[in-house]
Amino acid sequence: MAFLVSLLTVVRAPNNIAWKLSVVATEWGHVVALIALLVLLPGWQKSPAGKLAAALGGIAFVLALSPLLRAIPIARALPNELSKSFGSVYPRSMPFAEPRSKPLVFADIVRGIRSPRVRVDTMTYVVRDGHPYGMTLYRPDVLGLPIVIMIHGGSWSGGTRDDLPDLNSYLAAREYAVAAISYRLAPQYPHPAASEDVHATIEFLKSKAAALGLDSTRIALIGRSAGAQLALLAAYTENDPAIRGVVGFYPPSDQLFGYEHPSNPRVINSTQTLVDFLGGTPQTVPAAYTSASPINFVGPSTVPTLLIHGTMDELVSVHQSERLDARLAAAHRPHFFLELPWATHGCDYNFNGPCGQLSTYAVERFLAVVMQ
Repeated sequence: MAFLVSLLTVVRAPNNIAWKLSVVATEWGHVVALIALLVLLPGWQKSPAGKLAAALGGIAFVLALSPLLRAIPIARALPNELSKSFGSVYPRSMPFAEPRSKPLVFADIVRGIRSPRVRVDTMTYVVRDGHPYGMTLYRPDVLGLPIVIMIHGGSWSGGTRDDLPDLNSYLAAREYAVAAISYRLAPQYPHPAASEDVHATIEFLKSKAAALGLDSTRIALIGRSAGAQLALLAAYTENDPAIRGVVGFYPPSDQLFGYEHPSNPRVINSTQTLVDFLGGTPQTVPAAYTSASPINFVGPSTVPTLLIHGTMDELVSVHQSERLDARLAAAHRPHFFLELPWATHGCDYNFNGPCGQLSTYAVERFLAVVMQ
C-alpha cells in the first residue's frame, strides 16, 4: 500500500480517490516514507515475500521523499525569482510574528508553522433573497490594516469560507485583515452571481473600513481553484485602484479552453462543472464563457499577479496558468508563475508541506510588495 500511494508522486491520479491520495503522497511524503521504512526494515532478510515487501518499501521510501527533494532547488531559486518579478521588498518583522525566513524549512514540516492567535469575527456582507452571505474576518488588534479577500474553491458549487484557514491566520498575524467569504453557488446561481458577491464584499469592506480599522486603499485578492477564477476576474475587471494585486492558486482562467480540454472524467466531470457554473455550453451561452475568463481581460493596466499551480494537477490543467502567464508576459505586466512539478490540485491543503511552505513564502513576499 505504501508503494502504491508513493507512485502517485510520479504518476497522474487515475480517479478521484487517487487524486485525494496524491495530495497525501506529495505533501505528507515524510509520513509515507516512514511507513515504508517500517515495512522495509523487518522483512528484508526473511522470506521471499518479506524481501519483496522490503524492495517495494525501499522504492516507496525514495518516491515518497521525491517531492521534498524536488522542492529544494525551487526553494533556493525562489527569493531571487520573486525579486526579479516584483522587486526586492521583504516582509517586515512584527512584534509577535516573524515572516518566513526561507521558502522551505525542513523542521516546519514536522513541527508545523506557528503563528500567534488573532481575532476572528463573523459578519454578513450582503443579504440576497432573504439569505445572508457572510465573511469571517481574521485580524490582529492593529489599526489601518490592509485587506486580503480570501475566496474558497469547490468547483463553484461547493466549499466553504472555513476551508484551509491556516493561511488566513498566518497572514492576519502579520498585520493583514483577511476576509474569508461565502458566495452564491452553482448551479442554483450561475455566473455572474459569485462575481457579484465578490464585488459586494469589496464594497462592504470599503464602507466599514473606518469602523473595522481597515485601510480601504490597499486590497488584495487570493483565491483557490474556482475561487482563484473569481479573484482574478474581480482584480482584472473592477478597475479599482484600491486593488493592488491578486494571487491565484491553480486557477481555471480560460473557461472555453477548459471546456475544449476537459479533465479526466474519472477525477472530475469538468465539462458538467462548467455547464452548471456558466448556465450552458459554449454554443448556447458563448458570452458567459468569455466574460467568466480572466485571461480575456489582461491589458496594460492589469494588477500584479502571482500564480501557483502544480504540474500534476488533474482537476485544473497547469496549461491554464501557463497560458495566463504568457498573456501577462505579452502585456508586460508584473507577474510570477510558481510551478511545482510534483504538486496536484489542493497541494496547499497541508500548510506545513512543501507546497504549503513555498506558496506561503511567495504570497507573503508578494503582499509585502503590492501592499506598500
